[in-house]
Amino acid sequence: MQTNLSGSGRSVTISSDGPFTVIGERINPSGRRRLAQALSRSEMSLVRSYAMAQLEAGAHLIDVNVSVSAVDEQTVLPLAIQTVAEVTDVPLCIDTPNERALRAALEVCPGKPLVNSVTGERASLNSVLPLVEEYGCAVIGLTIDDQGIPWDARRRYEIAERILDAAKACGVPAEDVVIDPLAMVVGVDQQAALVTLEAIELIRSRLGVNITVGASNISFGLPERSLINRSFLTMGMAAGLNCAILDPLDVEMRRAIAAADLLLGKDDFAVGFVGRSRHGW
Repeated sequence: MQTNLSGSGRSVTISSDGPFTVIGERINPSGRRRLAQALSRSEMSLVRSYAMAQLEAGAHLIDVNVSVSAVDEQTVLPLAIQTVAEVTDVPLCIDTPNERALRAALEVCPGKPLVNSVTGERASLNSVLPLVEEYGCAVIGLTIDDQGIPWDARRRYEIAERILDAAKACGVPAEDVVIDPLAMVVGVDQQAALVTLEAIELIRSRLGVNITVGASNISFGLPERSLINRSFLTMGMAAGLNCAILDPLDVEMRRAIAAADLLLGKDDFAVGFVGRSRHGW
């Protein structure tokens, strides 16, 4: 299964056979006060610098999220998309629950972006999937439905199946749906990581689609977050995870991903690992 994406000058393929795909998470005002304040003024200098730093660190896609109070997403999101597209050539991930903001962003986004996201909720399926089909992009499917977030892997698998069925009915092929089985906070429920790992295995083995997570969610509120995140991520990669939204500026995370790609047979003759090691990651 290959999910093919493109930016203004570069194409990226998310694939179970290829190396892990990194979606840079830093253009998100949640927990970033300076960015939130800048976005409230429609000031794009931090957006620009975050995009360039993540590209330099090796991000394959750049996630763009401007969702914060006092921000008119319909105006600011397309501005942020244009800003990132001016300084990077990789595909973009348009991150918003706002249908009008999503349409405005899709109007100005170059190439074939990834939409973040649709859920298994009826309202979300009915509003987001037609836009995905209309603009010919790909979409992340979150395993949430009208009853909320399931706390067992089988229910998450069933929601993933429902999203794929709805996408097919709307004219969106399975290869353009990347499923997110949800990394939940392990400090709240010690089984949270195990449930997500089981869901990854079920979705990979039975549906065959590409799979992503928001890697940093797993460690929220805990010390040594980078250690927890990269440990979870490599376990997920062994289970079938091949993409994640994460901080590409975390050098230890990049090292762990490169080592996991090598050990999972996705780095021919260790060329990628050796090359990164020689260039200081």
